[in-house]
Formats: sequence, C-alpha cells, structure tokens
Amino acid sequence: QVQLVESGGGLVQPGGSLKLSCATSGFTFSLYVMAWYRQAPGKERELVATISSGGGSTNYADSVKGRFTCSRDNAKNTVYLQMNSLKPEDTAMYYCKASRGPTHKWGQGTQVTVSS
Repeated sequence: QVQLVESGGGLVQPGGSLKLSCATSGFTFSLYVMAWYRQAPGKERELVATISSGGGSTNYADSVKGRFTCSRDNAKNTVYLQMNSLKPEDTAMYYCKASRGPTHKWGQGTQVTVSS
C-alpha cells in the first residue's frame, strides 16, 4: 500500500541543523512532485518547499529560503529536507506530500523542536 514515512526530526538548539527524510513506497515516486509542509500548534499548515518530479526545480517559502534545501533520490524513492540555521519559529510538525494531478498522499509527520 501507499506509504510516506518521515524521519529525522528531534530537538535541536537554535542555529543547529537537522535533515529530514521521507521514505516512500507503493507508488511511482519519480512521477510525483514532492513537498514539505509544516504545522505549528495553533497555526495552519504551511508549505515549506517543493521539488519537481525529476528534482531539477525547487521552490521555498520566504521564511526558509537560504536555510533549507529540498532534494530527492528517485532511485531510493526518498525526499529530503536539509534544515540549517534553525530558529525557534521553525518548531512544528513536518509533513511530506506527494502530488500528481488531483492525487495527493501525505505522511504522518515528524516533530522538529528548536529550543535552547
């Protein structure tokens, strides 16, 4: 069945780094645009980054530009989010999403907490 499993979250100090992974199975990963979203307590879910199916095009929210890098390995059916210079306001549950036309698939999320 379709699975998207995020990992790599945790507690990190301000200025630190984390690399999130989203391992997928059950669908043709290389045909899907992938995205990372996040949702902080009491806030709406927001788009963080997207990457095209081939990996050649990425887009980022203004709040993370220059700090986060999204990449994918189509041979491993996995998308990544490298997060550097983390700030307390980056604290949220991070989700990956696969999209192709009207079809969307979500992972269960991984928690990122940035605190001293």
